[in-house]
Amino acid sequence: MLLPAAAIVLMLGGCGGGGEAKTEVSTQTLGQELTDLKQAYDSGAINESEYERAKEALLDKYR
Repeated sequence: MLLPAAAIVLMLGGCGGGGEAKTEVSTQTLGQELTDLKQAYDSGAINESEYERAKEALLDKYR
């Protein structure tokens, strides 16, 4: 399951090997992550059980 509110980590490597790997990390506050999650639920992108599981996972992460 892909969460819009989750931190996103992208690995970007060079083509043909020998390239440098770059990491980009985006962080958000708990409030922003919960707001984004609620918007995903309200828009129908995720169902109620997915919303509840993701919300609990976020809250546990910040406890």
